[in-house]
Amino acid sequence: MKKKVLHGLMALLLTLTVISVSVVFTLAFRPLYYFDIHALDIPERTGYSEERIRENYDVLIDYNLSFGDEPLEFPSLAMSESGRIHFEEVKDIFNLFKYMAIGGALISAAGIWLMSRRREYLYLKLASILSIALPAVIGLFVAVNWEWAFVTFHHIAFDNDYWIFDPATDPVINILPDTFFMHCALMILGCVVLGSVACALVYRRAKRRMREKRLKEA
Repeated sequence: MKKKVLHGLMALLLTLTVISVSVVFTLAFRPLYYFDIHALDIPERTGYSEERIRENYDVLIDYNLSFGDEPLEFPSLAMSESGRIHFEEVKDIFNLFKYMAIGGALISAAGIWLMSRRREYLYLKLASILSIALPAVIGLFVAVNWEWAFVTFHHIAFDNDYWIFDPATDPVINILPDTFFMHCALMILGCVVLGSVACALVYRRAKRRMREKRLKEA
């Protein structure tokens, strides 16, 4: 019983780590947005130059990737007080994912080392199942109704309506179309699926090696 609980906890830890790393990686992966600048015709829709769009976006990403408490200041876009508060709340969420990614990776590495010494790998199979089940469920909601999924997420994550930006006071929303956030969600789900596949492959390889070793010892 204790062994099953241990494997379950390891699987949950590994799954949360994969999710957190996927979120942080997607946040830091600026080429996705650079591609969307043209794919979504952001300069044409906003009237801003590509240079101005990139400049302000990069400042926003640097702000969210930083662990410091420096205030957010856009180079050439105005920002309201409610907008500033919202971005602070968003950064708090990203900080949580960053801490989970770092802490989870370290603890998972130690756990994997210990479990490997004991030649126990069931947690990898469980983590693979958990990691694929989550994106499957979320992906279904995204595919059926992205707008509903987007709004529902914000209602869950925030206890105010500051995320509903007024373009007149927070023009940054003009360069952050909903479709870009959908692409981010799909990228996160894709990274989680890759993590699931990696866990499954390592599990199969470990089991195969154990069978081969038992055959040689027989």
